[in-house]
Amino acid sequence: MAVLPSWVHILVGCFSASLAWASNLSALEPPLWKESPGQFSDYRVENGVYIVDPWVFPERMGLYKILLNQTARYFEKFAPENEQNILWGLPLQHGWQYSSGRLADPTRTTSCGYASGDKLCISVDSWWGDLNYFLSSLPFLAAVDSGIMGISSGQVRLLPPPKDEKKFCYDVSSCHSSYPETMNKWNAFYQYMQSPSSKFNDLLKYLWDAHTSTLDHTVKSFEDRYDYYSKPEARFERKWVMAVEYIAAALFPTTLTRIHNFQKGLPPRVLVSTDVAPFISDFTAFQNTVLFVVNKLHNVNFVWKNFMKIEVTGKLILEVFAQLQRFLK
Repeated sequence: MAVLPSWVHILVGCFSASLAWASNLSALEPPLWKESPGQFSDYRVENGVYIVDPWVFPERMGLYKILLNQTARYFEKFAPENEQNILWGLPLQHGWQYSSGRLADPTRTTSCGYASGDKLCISVDSWWGDLNYFLSSLPFLAAVDSGIMGISSGQVRLLPPPKDEKKFCYDVSSCHSSYPETMNKWNAFYQYMQSPSSKFNDLLKYLWDAHTSTLDHTVKSFEDRYDYYSKPEARFERKWVMAVEYIAAALFPTTLTRIHNFQKGLPPRVLVSTDVAPFISDFTAFQNTVLFVVNKLHNVNFVWKNFMKIEVTGKLILEVFAQLQRFLK
C-alpha cells in the first residue's frame, strides 16, 4: 500500500486539464448534443406527463441538455457561456461511452448500439449503459423534485428497458423510494447551488458526494454484466469505479473544458483480450498511461482519500501533473 499515493498522483495528474480557454466551446460538446432534446416539449406527452425513452441515446442525452440549460443561471458568476457548470462531466462521459462503443450490446445477440443495426440504441446489457442510467435519471429527477426544472414531480416518466425492469426506477417517486440517500444528496447539491453565496469548491463537494453515492448504491446490481466483456474491459470497468473515488476525493472540477481534455486519455474503444497497457498500438501514449494507472489501483485507501480532500493538496497535484498530460499528448 505504500506505493498507492504515487499511483493516485499520476491518475489525478493525467486527468488534469489545461486551463486554456477554448475559442469555440460548442466544439467541445458531446456527440449529438445539438440533435438531442433541449426542452421538455421536445418529448412525447401523455396525459400531461413527459415520456422519455432513456434507452435511445439522444433521448437520454436530452435529459442532460435540459439539466445544463436549466442550471446555467447558477453558474454565470463563475464564467460565461455555462463553461464552468460542473454538471458538464455527466453528458461528456455519456458521450465518450457512446463514441467508444460502450453502450452497444456486449453479448452481440442483438444489433443494439452497432452501426450495422440501431446505432442510437443503448443496450440494457451494457455495464456502462446501466450505470449511466442512474447517473442521468437520478440527477435529472432530483432536479425536477427540487423545483428548478419548472415542472411538478409527477410530470415526467422514463420508459423501462426490454428486460430487467426491476433493476431500475422510472420517476421521482420510485427513485426516492429505491434510492432515498442518493436522491437526497442530489437534492442537497441543487439546494446549495441555488444559494447566492454558493462557492465553486463547495459545489464540487456536493456534486462528488452525490456522484459517488450513485455508484455506491447501484454498481453491485450489475456485476453480472462483467461476464459479457473481455477480461481487460471487465477489469477496466471494476477499476474505473475505484478511479472515480480518487478523482472525487481530489474534487476534480468537472467543467466543460477540463472534462473534454481529460477524456482524451480514456480508451477510445472497447478493450479486447489482447490489449495490454501501456503497449496498445492504436492508443496514444496518454491513453496507454491512463489505462495502465487505472489498472494498478487497489482498494480505495480511506486515509489517502481524506488527505486528498485538503484543498491545497488537491490543487497542487492537479497543477503539477497537468504538465504530465501535456507531455504525453
